[in-house]
Amino acid sequence: MLSDRRQKVLAALIEEYVARALPVGSRTLTERYQLGVSPATVRNELSVLEDGGYIAQPHTSAGRIPTDQGYRAFVDDLLSQEGGEQEDERCQEAADKLRKSASELDDLVEQTSEALTRLTDCLSIVLAPSVLDLHIKQLSLISLTPTNALVVVVTEDGQVFNRHMDFAEEVSSDELARVQHLLNEVFGGNTLHDIEHGLGRGMSEAFADPLVRMALDEVLSCLREGEGSRAHSLGFSSLLSQPEFSQSEAVLPVMQVLEDDTVLLHILDDTACQTDGRPTVRIGSENQASQLSGVSVVASRYGRGDSAGVVAVIGPTRMDYSKVLRAVRIAGTALGDL
Repeated sequence: MLSDRRQKVLAALIEEYVARALPVGSRTLTERYQLGVSPATVRNELSVLEDGGYIAQPHTSAGRIPTDQGYRAFVDDLLSQEGGEQEDERCQEAADKLRKSASELDDLVEQTSEALTRLTDCLSIVLAPSVLDLHIKQLSLISLTPTNALVVVVTEDGQVFNRHMDFAEEVSSDELARVQHLLNEVFGGNTLHDIEHGLGRGMSEAFADPLVRMALDEVLSCLREGEGSRAHSLGFSSLLSQPEFSQSEAVLPVMQVLEDDTVLLHILDDTACQTDGRPTVRIGSENQASQLSGVSVVASRYGRGDSAGVVAVIGPTRMDYSKVLRAVRIAGTALGDL
């Protein structure tokens, strides 16, 4: 546990390092920050912080930079101060603006990703709620030609998925309407998990009809495809523009993880494990994936229950944590009541 004075010196060093990405010396801290102590005291506190593993000196003659442990102490202090009525109101106002600018969920997700990137200068990711755990609000089979139809699925949170379905023989609009009615009966009150495990009212009788079975398979495939495209990412260029990633060997491991949807979904679901509404912060070596040891992940859940989504920001460990935490909170609030 750091004393108030050491916490203040550490916070000043981190603020300076975040702003300039250069090692910070005691003279810089004394001249630019009102620490209320003498230069000699600042030098002494920096030595204590270095001995404790909170900061490090990359070269003998250089200033100091924060370590993962130093960032952790700084972030924990930020989180302990989080909240307050005025801050809640500011976040709510910003979230309301996002909601008003979007006509439907897909627009809101995209605009939330854009806002996160704009506010943080980092990579932003909005992970939509898992389709597997959502109830189906509406299922439509739209006849395009006698041998082709469009499957449209609307989930309870407003996500929309569609898929074309081809028939070996002609199918009338009346037949499609009958199948649509049966499928809506099957999906009523059930999730995709329920359907795949053979649960639900009237399902056995419905499956006996080949056309119903075919349409059901198409609906399930449609939803599985939707599950694979849950992540909406923006800001790769912002991430690459950071000085930490100017060399390809530094950025390639990160890009490999981010390009693998399966790994990315696991990382975000695991990172955003907090259920009390507070963001989770994984700093450098705290990330389970070793490829992410040079970045921090700030993530928070939104929504309710098992189908909750995730908003996240990925950036260098030298990110502006105060700004990022606020941006993630705004994004989660904007999406949280859908």
